[in-house]
Amino acid sequence: MGPVIVIVILVALAWVFLAVPWRRRQRSHLAMQDAILTGDEIITAGGIHAVVVEADERELRVEIAPGVVVTLDRRAVAAVAQEPDDPEDTEQAGDGGSDRDESPHEEPLQSEEVPQSG
Repeated sequence: MGPVIVIVILVALAWVFLAVPWRRRQRSHLAMQDAILTGDEIITAGGIHAVVVEADERELRVEIAPGVVVTLDRRAVAAVAQEPDDPEDTEQAGDGGSDRDESPHEEPLQSEEVPQSG
């Protein structure tokens, strides 16, 4: 009877630490998808940034480029894009913590020339 109790306790702990947070995130994501309104900037599951021009119950009409409007299922929305509150946060986040001096005009890597036989 002792090992059965241990197994039951392990299963209960796994449920509490794995399943409950996953369900909470899923509910939050579904609520975000249902709360999308006209004018919201969204990011699709495929990584496309778009602006909602019309919102129906199941579908969204989004503009992905000036004059290009496509229909998208609400469930294909990965996130609602948000503007950063503080411009300084954007600069720090964009830095990536790298101390490397990055130049936009770096020289391309030169490949070694291989002598051809013949």
